[in-house]
Amino acid sequence: MERGLKDGHGKFSVSSGVLKDVKYSFRTRFEDEPGTNPEELIAAAHASCFSMALSAQLGERGITPQAIDTTCAVTFESGTLTKSALQTTVKARGADKARSRRQPLLPSSGCPISKVLKLEIVLDLTVEV
Repeated sequence: MERGLKDGHGKFSVSSGVLKDVKYSFRTRFEDEPGTNPEELIAAAHASCFSMALSAQLGERGITPQAIDTTCAVTFESGTLTKSALQTTVKARGADKARSRRQPLLPSSGCPISKVLKLEIVLDLTVEV
């Protein structure tokens, strides 16, 4: 990060190279300037991690999903992340809501990101057959 909080900016990359020189700043976090912010990255990590964990949970029940689509929105209030809202749609032949919900599908079950987040986690799950 170069300069002060409100007029500064920075870039980051990840070792895989999938993210390279991604811009972040106060303006990308709290205003409408293009770029990313830590909350967006946490939401993306949580959505992808939960989808993988859900696929594993369904596999344990003999269900092979055709697709799992998860979005996540985190709530940032008074300098603290307070909530992570997961919205997931599962498409799986032969699966119905009763079978896939026989044992609750929990966001914290098998998802390391859910386990590390110290906030309220809610799940809105839709199962399509």
